[in-house]
Amino acid sequence: MSDLNPAVITFGLYLVVVIGVGFWAYFSTKNFDDYILGGRSLGSLVTALSAAASDMSGWLLMGLPGAIFAAGLTEAWIAVGLTIGAYFNWLWVSGRLRVHTEFNNDALTLPDYFFNRFGSSNIALRIVPAVVILIFFTVYCASGIVAGARLFESLFHIPYHEAMWWGAFATILYTFIGGFLAVSWTDTMQASLMIFALLITPVMVLLALGDWSNLQMHISQATQSNGVQYGSWFAGASWIGIASALAWGLGYFGQPHILARFMASESVQSLRNARRIGMTWMILCLAGAVAVGYFGVAYFSANPEQGANVFANKERIFIELAQILFNPWIAGVILSAILAAVMSTLSCQLLVCSSALTEDFYKGLIRPNASQKELVWMGRFMVLLVAGVAMLMASNADSQVLKLVSYAWAGFGAAFGPVILLSLFWKRMNAWGALAGMIAGAATVIGWVQLRQAGAGGIFDLYEIVPGFIACTVAIIVVSRMTKSDDVAESKFEQANAKYLTDAAQ
Repeated sequence: MSDLNPAVITFGLYLVVVIGVGFWAYFSTKNFDDYILGGRSLGSLVTALSAAASDMSGWLLMGLPGAIFAAGLTEAWIAVGLTIGAYFNWLWVSGRLRVHTEFNNDALTLPDYFFNRFGSSNIALRIVPAVVILIFFTVYCASGIVAGARLFESLFHIPYHEAMWWGAFATILYTFIGGFLAVSWTDTMQASLMIFALLITPVMVLLALGDWSNLQMHISQATQSNGVQYGSWFAGASWIGIASALAWGLGYFGQPHILARFMASESVQSLRNARRIGMTWMILCLAGAVAVGYFGVAYFSANPEQGANVFANKERIFIELAQILFNPWIAGVILSAILAAVMSTLSCQLLVCSSALTEDFYKGLIRPNASQKELVWMGRFMVLLVAGVAMLMASNADSQVLKLVSYAWAGFGAAFGPVILLSLFWKRMNAWGALAGMIAGAATVIGWVQLRQAGAGGIFDLYEIVPGFIACTVAIIVVSRMTKSDDVAESKFEQANAKYLTDAAQ
């Protein structure tokens, strides 16, 4: 490992603080409810920033700036789609899900919610969603490990595989020890770091280039040299490309790690303030990430001798700009923001996988009378198990963060998004409809990707979340209509809905 320098020292101090928070949360974790949902005690600020930070993983500081650096503003349609999707997720889902999960036997996980929402008789409603979570979240966790490895590889100048172990260690440790409270408290700190880094870095690039006219001049030079219309939102983009980018917004309705923050909030009222805080943070961070990639085009056009690492791997652009433009002490803080983005998402993904294995498989099928202490320790063991599998998937040094994230995001959005929405708005939906929708959505995403990789072009270039979301919605409606309604489930839905409307009116 390289000799210590100010950036490394600052970076190391950040890691110490995060792990310290994990130990602090350990002593506040009394039972499995605390470990998985923090006792449903999160206030507006922590709910907002925790949901935002767990949403915006390493792709925000690596994948998205890298895509903008490579193809220009046509890739920024992803940011537009995400902003729209996130807003409506807060507006339509957050409060209702908070009430419905508590009303349905105080459900701690999405599989637990589905099982209790649709009659508590079909065990497949625990198994199928838990399997979907494990499949797609393991891929998602792998993306976080790859992003962390890239950071440690760059900062410490060590081989990729060694960097992968260092990058994953701290996140696994504080998640293992502190559970949901550690993840949520550190997310709040990490969200603050991320917005600081994403707002200050474009400013530093602009100052380094002199002014806006110089920046635009160098982007024009890059356009002429590379043949890429960096400043255009439409150049080289097809309707399939734009629709695919906007469709990222559909994914929000089915992301378990984001929905868990809604379930953990202290009240419906607190979610209104959380929406305002979370959306403001998100818009500023996405704008900053786009600016990092776009301004980076100008910077490395003006200084090509400094861009060897970025030209080799475009997802390193944020890392390289931080190391070039900032004082080493500040660079350590900026680089910590990348690790913060990785850790905030990876930690909650590990926790959701752990909760699915512990609550829905171990407790639901094997040990229904397990003690709280046993469940907490089983949850910790499952964190290690899922992390190990994700690290095996991330061992390919050529893995790209954005590709891994897009696949997992589509899987959850298509398998769970319509199920969540219709379960909160349509009382006629039943267990068979929910199962059919989940299976249809997940299978469509997997099949669509396989066909595209096999060389099928045309419509198969469309982002797989779109056909998956449609297939899931159609399957839910058709199968629910074709099968018998559940009077008990419908009555429970009406009571929960009435409770939500009362709480929302206060």
